[in-house]
Amino acid sequence: MVSRVVYGRGSFNQLNEILSPKRKNAKAPFIFLVDDVFKGNAWLTSRIPLSYDDKLIYISANEEPKTSQVDELVEQIILNYKETPSGIIGIGGGTLLDLAKAVALMLTNKGEAKDYQGWDLIKNPGIYHVGIPTISGTGSEVSRTTILTGPVRKLGINSDYTPFDQVILDPELTKDVPKNQWFYTGMDCFVHCIESLNGTYLNTFSQSYGEKALELCKEIFLEDTLTEKEAADKLMMASWHGGMSIAYSQVGVAHAMSYGLGYLLGVKHGVGNCIVFEHLEEYYPEGVAMYKAMRDKHNISIPQGVCADLSDKEFDIMIDVALSLEPLWENAIGKNWKKTITREKLKALYLKM
Repeated sequence: MVSRVVYGRGSFNQLNEILSPKRKNAKAPFIFLVDDVFKGNAWLTSRIPLSYDDKLIYISANEEPKTSQVDELVEQIILNYKETPSGIIGIGGGTLLDLAKAVALMLTNKGEAKDYQGWDLIKNPGIYHVGIPTISGTGSEVSRTTILTGPVRKLGINSDYTPFDQVILDPELTKDVPKNQWFYTGMDCFVHCIESLNGTYLNTFSQSYGEKALELCKEIFLEDTLTEKEAADKLMMASWHGGMSIAYSQVGVAHAMSYGLGYLLGVKHGVGNCIVFEHLEEYYPEGVAMYKAMRDKHNISIPQGVCADLSDKEFDIMIDVALSLEPLWENAIGKNWKKTITREKLKALYLKM
């Protein structure tokens, strides 16, 4: 679990107070990885407490994070600084948070990021790392994984060393998120709940978090009782609880197939989940009906025909990625999932997208 959490509007202003005791010395910088959407946004960037050799690196979140991107950032830090940084701080959505976690881990573990895609392959704790989400829903701020697209697959670095040492949850930071992105990322949280609560890995611990997150999602996306600020506060909490639920259970069919879309076509994770979830009535009938009600209520258009012009070889690539995520299928279907989840079954589903 994340060991330290600060929550509240304006809590971002406590960043300097939080980081100062963690600075090793004047030559060991803090590295801030920041979504480049905030470039020139003094409202946020002026409050980042840069001192000594601290470095602010703007990173585009237009594409999913890659293992090669992690390796490049690690190399850049090693070449530019004689001492290991005091910490890595990720400020942004799931892409930036995942990059921050991965860089912190790879600064203390030899090899390339692709070597650690999988479960419990990390041997050494990462350096101090802090997550500050500026959009709610991914659960990356609390999860034990960092989802990366590698040369042969899209898969997380899943380990007990991955979670942040400190998280700052300030709903004010989400105020300018575009509506479509707000919905796609919010649905990532919603799908976390549905897949966790309907999975074979479910236990009372994960269930308690999943049920609370689902309750909040219903309130946010189906009811008209909340102010904009209240909805933002609650979605940040839904994201946290949803992330906790899957951290102690697992996701399922939507995520497995979404990873295939992300790996081959570069479809962003949130919208990829929506594209897939549209067609999963067989597995999550109540969840899909609820999702479609949310989609219609907020008048959100989901991309259609993304797989329309793919070759058989391209379908095979997506199917290979999806099938490689065995824990997800076992959670969704059970230990005998290979009897029903065939390549033909997955291709038929992808053809609908």
